[in-house]
Order: sequence, then C-alpha cells, then structure tokens
Amino acid sequence: MKDVLNHLKAYVRSHPDILGDPTRWIEGMGWDQSRWPGAQYPHADDFDREPLLRGRRISLARIDAHASWVSNHVLQLAAPPPENVDGGLIIRDKHGKPTGIFVDNAMDLVPSQPFSEARAMEYFTRAASDALAVGLTSVHNAFLSQKKYSSVRKIQLPPRLYLMGNVNSDDYWGSQIPRLIQHGFDERLTVRSVKLFLDGALGSSGAALLEPYSDDPSTSGIMWVRPEVLAKLVREFSTDGWQVNIHCIGDRANQVVLDIYEDILANASFCIDALRPRIEHAQILTLDDIKRTGKLGGCRWYKIPVIPSVQPTHATSDMWYAEDQLGPKRIVGAYTYRALLNASPNRVLPLGSDFPVEGINPLLGFYAAVSRLSVKGDSPHGSGGWYPSERLTRAEALKGMILDASYASFSEDILGSLSIGKKADFVVLDRDIMTVHMEDILGAKVTATVIDGEVEYGNL
Repeated sequence: MKDVLNHLKAYVRSHPDILGDPTRWIEGMGWDQSRWPGAQYPHADDFDREPLLRGRRISLARIDAHASWVSNHVLQLAAPPPENVDGGLIIRDKHGKPTGIFVDNAMDLVPSQPFSEARAMEYFTRAASDALAVGLTSVHNAFLSQKKYSSVRKIQLPPRLYLMGNVNSDDYWGSQIPRLIQHGFDERLTVRSVKLFLDGALGSSGAALLEPYSDDPSTSGIMWVRPEVLAKLVREFSTDGWQVNIHCIGDRANQVVLDIYEDILANASFCIDALRPRIEHAQILTLDDIKRTGKLGGCRWYKIPVIPSVQPTHATSDMWYAEDQLGPKRIVGAYTYRALLNASPNRVLPLGSDFPVEGINPLLGFYAAVSRLSVKGDSPHGSGGWYPSERLTRAEALKGMILDASYASFSEDILGSLSIGKKADFVVLDRDIMTVHMEDILGAKVTATVIDGEVEYGNL
C-alpha cells in the first residue's frame, strides 16, 4: 500500500494543475491487496493519512477492475448507500460505515469524473501506440460502454478493433449500439458482439463458486445477475444475430452459462457457427463442465463448441493465492488450458491478455501458456511450472493468439495467418520465439509491426 500512496503523491506533485486544485479527480488502476502483508483491503482513511492526498477526489480500481477504493471525499459526494446491492458488495467497518471499498455492481454507486470525449480519444491514441509497439495488429476490446460509441466511430488508428458493446441493463439493449462490420478507417472497426457479465473476479472473492471459498467459508462469491435474466438476454441477443460473450470466472458462473447455452442451442433454429458464443475467461470449471464446453451446439452434421476465451497470464498472476481460495480439489479444474483445448472438437482456444488487467505485451501470454512460470522463472511448484500438465506447446499457443483469435472474431478468412488472399498483417521480432530457450522468450523485441502491408511501427 505504501507504494500506491507514494505513486499518488508523485503524480500530484508532477501535475501542477492537480496540485493546486483539490477538486480535480485522481483516477487509476492496479492495486492488489493479495500482494500486501496481511492481504487486507485498504481503507478510505489511508489516503487521509497523507497530507498531500487528504480531502482529494481519489478513485482507484483494483487490478482486476472488479473493486474500487475511494477516498473519504468521494464517499461524501456519493448518495447514502443502500444496505445491500444485488450482484455487489459494500465493505463496511464494525460500525456499519463504508470503508471505501466497493465490489462488482456496488462500484456503480461510486461517483466519477464526467466523461470527456477528448480524454477518451487521448486514451485511444495512447493505447494504439502501445499496442503497435508490442506487435499487436488487432485488438479485441471486451467492454465498450455506451457513452464511448460516438468516439469509436471517429477512430482512425492503425490496429484493427473488434469491439464488444455493453449497456448496464437487464432489458434487451441491442438496438442501442451500432452494428458495424469492417467499418471506417481501412475497414478496421467491427462491432458485432456484446459483453455480458455473470460474476466477479477471484482476487476480490467475487468469482461465483459452487461451494464456499476455502479461505473464507462465509462467501461463495457474487452473481451479478439472476440466471433467468441472463438466459433471457442471451436468447434475445442470439436471436438478433449478435455474438454473445459472457464473463465467467467461478465454477458456478461457468456452469450456469453452459446450462443456458445447452438449453438455447438444443432448440435453436440457427447453427452455432453463425454466432460463435464465447465464455470470457472460463477460469474455474468442474471437470465435467470442461468436457461440456466442446459438446454443446453445432450444426446437424458437425459439432462446433462454445468458445472458451482465456488469458494465460491470469494463471501465472493468480497461482500464488488461487489454491488457498479454491482448495486442492477445485484447483484441478482451474486455468486448465490444455484440458480446454483437448475438449474442443475443432481445436480452438483463443488466447488473450485482458490488458490493462494484465500486461499489454502478447509475449507475456505466450510465455505463460508454454511455461506456467512467472516472469522471474518461478512458481509455487518450482521451476517446472505451476501444474505443468496444463502447458500448451509453442505452436498451440501461437495458433491460439492469432488464428484462433481470428476465428473467435469471424475473421479467420482474412486474418490469422500469412496466406494468399489474406490481409498482410504481421509482426517481425528480433529472435525466433518458437526455438529460443524458454528464458529468452520475454527478451524478444518488436522490430516492425505491419498492417495491410504498411509498416505502422519500426522498420523492415
């Protein structure tokens, strides 16, 4: 926590406009109490212990974006909170007073600075520059809020963008977002999918589990929405032709979503390949549900699975505490990338990063998938990797990051491989990550990022 407070003080001192105006908002992301001594949530009072921060409007999202830590001044700006929040949690002290920690749906109660299109475009520009520098030619954005739609239409940035719309409503909202396929600047913008949420994250104990947490038997996590409400939305979006991508971390959440898809697809008039529904994260499943991911839906003459869309760095970030939370029995169904790939009848397992929750460099995910090690080369199981039987080969990891990701965004005919007739999108590295020693993978540097045959970063 001391590091967080020091970063905040340095930020204030380096921004004279904020230093001289305590009404200016300070927003950020990245704290993780699981890495602090005692692993306890922080408190709003922690900001006030620093004279430079006292009385300021501070709101910091947890590293997984599933909890907010706010200052006392922000608490004063907020309306009196309800006693309970559906799909969320307000952390309170022994007197029932909010401590400044709001989890999952309770985060909606936290005031924030007004949306600024100029600031949004600044963020888009920075993100595009960072993406090109690490060799990303396409980005799947898993949360495009309604207020950012107008800004997105104006984007003329090099990376291809596959965006998932989101509106915070239990009623069908497909008509509120634009449906765009290969739109705009060089046909690089696509909006044909939606992002729904069912549970929270493991690190904030919000992942919905079938049984209580091993380290906290008082909770089994948080379901953001009732299963029947989610089922109705999934059916309506699917019928209207949207790809539906659902955030699921815990084994209860994953089971509920598989049940929903099983029911819908058993009676659907469409082929699942036309919609390619995704489970975003598919992080903790029962062993039976892992097998079930590859057996749902399909067409009359062949099977096409629901697509688990996973992020290998989640395994290597969470491995230090996941087994404490899940226990020795459940952990064998967590972060099971080899098992999920083997369950897929068409061998599809898209790999992503979930940045900014994890680092933006795709080599971090590649390395995590093939090594199951931290960037320091260690794990709770030693240098052989954390549950090494779940490692992917380098060829499988590379395919998951390029061709499978293209399949998951309906673009495998034009992207995902260097083939005649496809777009000339590729990256050049200074070494061959398919053959170098494992410890040398993360040292690879991008020398050129090429999109549509044009060098957008570096040089050839």
